Amino acid sequence: MTIYDLTVPKADGTELALSDFKGKVMLIVNTATGCGFTPHYAPIEEMYEQFHDKGFEVIDVPCNQFAGQTPGTDEEIHEFCTLKYNTQFPQMKKSDVNGENELPLYKYLKSQKGFETFGKGAKAIAMAAMSKARDKNYKDNPDIKWNFTIFLVDREGNVTSRFEPTIDMKKVKEAVEGLI
Repeated sequence: MTIYDLTVPKADGTELALSDFKGKVMLIVNTATGCGFTPHYAPIEEMYEQFHDKGFEVIDVPCNQFAGQTPGTDEEIHEFCTLKYNTQFPQMKKSDVNGENELPLYKYLKSQKGFETFGKGAKAIAMAAMSKARDKNYKDNPDIKWNFTIFLVDREGNVTSRFEPTIDMKKVKEAVEGLI
């Protein structure tokens, strides 16, 4: 199986075939509208505007599994993103990224790139403490730990990177530039 064998439900109920993005760089992210990391939408949109014409796509998967921080409908999520962050990339259907009802896409992504680190700094320490409180073995499983976990996929369909939400978005942009 490759990433191109998978689909993602779009907000309108149809399926987005990832095979449509063969030869493109993909940034796949689980998002939330009411999270401390929601401002990550701004640099993601900047990258989309800067690199879209060079073969860059964003797959935005809203998810309400982390402290209920995405309570709205798919329409409300889209409205929030376009009004607050001027996002031009589409939001997919709100979906689970962990557990019994997780998207097959996320099962695949986590099998390719497991959890490594939250990095350094106050946010990283706080995320580690919160994760440990929920799962003392959080470091040993590939589950998504929080909103705005980013996966990068190269033009050949390889999952090259996983970034936890505490990582500086400049590092994400550098990684995208390296794939463009």
